[in-house]
Amino acid sequence: MNHLKNETSPYLLQHAENPVDWYPWGEPAFEKARREDKPVFLSIGYSTCHWCHVMAEESFEDKEVAKKLNQYFVPVKVDREERPDIDAVYMTACQMMTGSGGWPLNLFLTADGKPFFAGTYFPKLASPARPGMPGLLELLDAIRTAWKSRRKELLEVAGSVVQQIRRSEERAGAPCDLDGETLVEQGRRLVEQGVKELKQSFDPQYGGFGMAPKFPAGHNLLFLMEYYQQTGDREILEIIEKTLTQMQKGGIFDHLGGGFCRYSTDRFFLAPHFEKMLYDNALLIVCYGQAWALTKKKYYLDAAERTGGWILREMRGGNGGFYSAQDADSQGEEGRFYTFTRREILEQLGKNDGPEFCSHYGVTEDGNFEGKNILHLLGHENPWEGETCLREKVFQYRKKRYPLHTDDKILVAWNGMAIWAFSWLFRLTEDKKWLKAAEDSCRLILKQADRSPDLTTLFVSLRKEKYSGTGFLDDYAWFVCGLLGLYEATSKRDWLEKAMRFQRKAMKEFGDPDGPGYFLAGKNGEQLAANPKEVYDGAIPSGNSVMAYNLTALACYSREDSRPFAEEAKKQIAWLSSPGQNPPSSHTFFLLALCRWLNPAVFTSCRNGVCAPDFEKEEL
Repeated sequence: MNHLKNETSPYLLQHAENPVDWYPWGEPAFEKARREDKPVFLSIGYSTCHWCHVMAEESFEDKEVAKKLNQYFVPVKVDREERPDIDAVYMTACQMMTGSGGWPLNLFLTADGKPFFAGTYFPKLASPARPGMPGLLELLDAIRTAWKSRRKELLEVAGSVVQQIRRSEERAGAPCDLDGETLVEQGRRLVEQGVKELKQSFDPQYGGFGMAPKFPAGHNLLFLMEYYQQTGDREILEIIEKTLTQMQKGGIFDHLGGGFCRYSTDRFFLAPHFEKMLYDNALLIVCYGQAWALTKKKYYLDAAERTGGWILREMRGGNGGFYSAQDADSQGEEGRFYTFTRREILEQLGKNDGPEFCSHYGVTEDGNFEGKNILHLLGHENPWEGETCLREKVFQYRKKRYPLHTDDKILVAWNGMAIWAFSWLFRLTEDKKWLKAAEDSCRLILKQADRSPDLTTLFVSLRKEKYSGTGFLDDYAWFVCGLLGLYEATSKRDWLEKAMRFQRKAMKEFGDPDGPGYFLAGKNGEQLAANPKEVYDGAIPSGNSVMAYNLTALACYSREDSRPFAEEAKKQIAWLSSPGQNPPSSHTFFLLALCRWLNPAVFTSCRNGVCAPDFEKEEL
């Protein structure tokens, strides 16, 4: 019997009809493992993950695989977006055990939750095409045999992995050694080192950083823009512009519907991994908006507004909240929704307009992606005058071709990012639709928080009027960032007061009584094998980096209430300066916060046409 049918997570519901006897994470699954003396098979993913779909189709929908999983293991499914704490602990374990990670994330655990084997995607059967990768069926047999004959060895591995995770946490929580430098001196050195590393990894030919795959990494660009504003380094502006322009012209940008895909599989930003995530697009709205403020080049603002338009059109629920993601796959095929044959385009636009559209967007008979075409503008210098009308025709045709799955759960952390982004757009354009979008999402989150005894308890997600989980550090940090964005956009004191209230709650709930930094899960959350203090700014900036940014802003904005925030900001900056050295370019949102902390006047001055609040002006 599959136990996922009453869940609200779209990812868990995707597996509710599997023949695998899935349990959601919880005591019933682990109690069954203890009672029946079985290992737990833990599988973590999310609903728009391409390789999660592949493994589900190959293995979890297969009766032979399901029989072995059900007979010899207790299978548990987790949505990583709803349980970032579980994902963080077991992703760390996987990286320690294998040297890499990703999704789907699959581990074998003891009944007390300790991992003894980990990996990511496993095909059903081993294949010469994937040398060294075991098939899931043979892996299940091997784990079953080892559990019976070599259990002591497995338990030793499990205990060792948990100890390693805890030791790494202790190192992350260690105070910063200034080694004779002042904090300001060390901060400036870290900023310069981060800039140097990004310059070295910059691809001068095609933009972005490193080779392939290339991620948008909006926080890299936001840090560089902050550095450029403070120094006037023209080389930095060239890096920013080359990257933003290449991404906007490439296939990673949806030229019909707006918005950016998760990453480019190639060096050129041509062929994306087609899923669209709310968090990427929120960060990129801020990036492109800031680039317009710096350069006044309208195509940057166009990218920001078209991305915002996609979110409002396709990613907003009737309650004002923003959905989390759209899938890479359609009808079981990656990119099918987004790609076209030349014949399709000619049939829709006719023999006069069709060839011109194809020439403009790089559509050929042979295609550029598995025989089909990803639309792009690479190689073009100027926009095409006729493109808007024809683009709309192709967009309307695309809408009717194939369905596209949208993960319609509303995540508080990612909505906080979107609130911040739309507040930015309003500041730049004074178009009140962006402000309304930000305020509607914010009020939805506040509506639930206002029902809690202290008026500040956040949830993790909302779907179909059901709230899931108590908020994590990222939920509070990003929601405060969104509230600060609304304050910066409107100068309404009420938004600032709410930001201070939720920031104080975050400091109390996630703070370490024995030292600096903030834990991912709160004092009242479930106690897992570990509770990390995340500091790495990966696809999403860490909650600790965002806390540093918020604390620095509040120290500048809150006037009579500023001292506690200023003191905490200094502690947080000092603590992050230690992991921030390994290397600085992997902590760019922290470096953004550090730049602001080193030069707090930027929070209250008018910078390149984008003004922070003037406390004397009339509230909007």
